[in-house]
Amino acid sequence: MKPVIALVGRPNVGKSTLFNRLTKSRDAIVADYAGLTRDRHYGEGRAGSREFIVIDTGGFEPDSNDGIFKEMAKQTRQAVAEADAVIFVVDVRGGLSAQDQDIANYLRTANKKVILAANKAEGMKGGVQLVEFFELGLGEPVPVSAAHGQGVRSLIDMALEGFFSDEEDEEEPGEEVERTIRLAVAGRPNVGKSTLINAWLGEERLVAFDMPGTTRDAISVPFERDGKRFELIDTAGLRRKGRVFEAIEKFSVVKTLQAISDANVVLLLLDATQGVTDQDAHIAGYILESGRAVVLAVNKWDAVDSYQREMLNRSIESRLAFLKFAPLIHISAKKRQGLGPLWKALIDSWNAATCKMPTPVLTRLLQEAVEFQQPKRAGMSRPKLRYAHQGGQNPPIIVIHGNALEHVTDAYKRYLEGRFRTHFKLFGTPLRIEMKTSHNPFTDKE
Repeated sequence: MKPVIALVGRPNVGKSTLFNRLTKSRDAIVADYAGLTRDRHYGEGRAGSREFIVIDTGGFEPDSNDGIFKEMAKQTRQAVAEADAVIFVVDVRGGLSAQDQDIANYLRTANKKVILAANKAEGMKGGVQLVEFFELGLGEPVPVSAAHGQGVRSLIDMALEGFFSDEEDEEEPGEEVERTIRLAVAGRPNVGKSTLINAWLGEERLVAFDMPGTTRDAISVPFERDGKRFELIDTAGLRRKGRVFEAIEKFSVVKTLQAISDANVVLLLLDATQGVTDQDAHIAGYILESGRAVVLAVNKWDAVDSYQREMLNRSIESRLAFLKFAPLIHISAKKRQGLGPLWKALIDSWNAATCKMPTPVLTRLLQEAVEFQQPKRAGMSRPKLRYAHQGGQNPPIIVIHGNALEHVTDAYKRYLEGRFRTHFKLFGTPLRIEMKTSHNPFTDKE
């Protein structure tokens, strides 16, 4: 088992910067802004041959009873409970604060291995500034600079001490591990994305609060169901550009778009109480452009009456017509209704996106389609579609070879797409058809 290390501290002491340093990534948003991280954020770290898991947490206020800060404190306590070791990050330049004392008091009762990391210590000569942190009663503070990497190796060696034996053999390479499916949950702010993931996990893993914009980063959570491994990605809610005021929220938009691009399957969550908005259509369009498998889920279905349900279904048919291949599931994340059919739709979409289509079958389907309905003439000639093969997965790409294929109309491509979809049951994934015209060797000759 990989040891788990939790990073804990008050807001803006550099926990996310240290997380990025340990995981050699830029997964956590970093800015000179207090309270940026709100959820637990997991990452994989390595020190030589030793592998470990790092948890980044939001600014910890142990005694807070105020809304979002109370929820953030609950997340941090859960991270400490999961951890084998805790790195308590303090700010040398900011000095010792009463909040640091409160956190230290909590950690002393947690019965965990605690290492005190004095961050932002770059350029400081001697240890005069560190003296006051001995008051915390957590041992000698370790001076580090997460931004510059100074002292980080010594810090992680202290955190991992006792978890690895010197003679521990390296794991022998075993059978190939089944691929982890990356599932991103996207949608506008406050539609219930974090609530849905918490319902799947059976715990309050993410901060779910009745305030738009609670989630600011794209948070990844490992999950296993029915023998399949998933990486659940809770994204920040996307709102119209004109409504994005804070620079932090602009970072969140970028992280959300990256999460959609990197995902294998995207769950687009709609709010039954608000209907389908322009922003929902924009997000759906981006998912389609990215070529991701997609499932539509209407949350808060239990909160609307029959008339609203009818109007909502009509709105989806008209405004999201370009996603008519995507399954539509009605759910209530809060009441855990409809989650079984939703999982089946997600798995079916993933299977469709990674479907293997043999060349002989594709060519036979193409020939049958042409026999049933030929493409329109272009001048004196008619496009000749000769054979087809698969050009990629997630999304599936079908490459058709022949002559004069540049004259094949979009309507005829949609007709072919429908034939291929029906045969291979490609529901829940975009399908791309590429036309490649054979080169005529006599074209360049007089």
